Amino acid sequence: MPSAQTRRPHTVFGFPLAGFSLFQSLLLAFASGFFTFFASTCLAIFALLAWNLIGGHTVNYADTYRYVGFPAGVAVLAIALPYFGILWLRAKFRR
Repeated sequence: MPSAQTRRPHTVFGFPLAGFSLFQSLLLAFASGFFTFFASTCLAIFALLAWNLIGGHTVNYADTYRYVGFPAGVAVLAIALPYFGILWLRAKFRR
């Protein structure tokens, strides 16, 4: 049975989820919101493109930013800021 000292930290895709500084935590939170905004907007634009090609009503592509990209980015940012903030606080208090 491994002791507590030899236990490996939790990882996501090989990246450790421990020991982030405040700047790194904020950078990761905003980067995840930024990426989500652009990824969801891209998917929404392609979905509207397909809708227009199959004969649906013509819609404004700018609506994808307002109704899909922005809410998704803000939602991920609202989840990521407390999550990475808690990871930062855990690292501060473990020292």
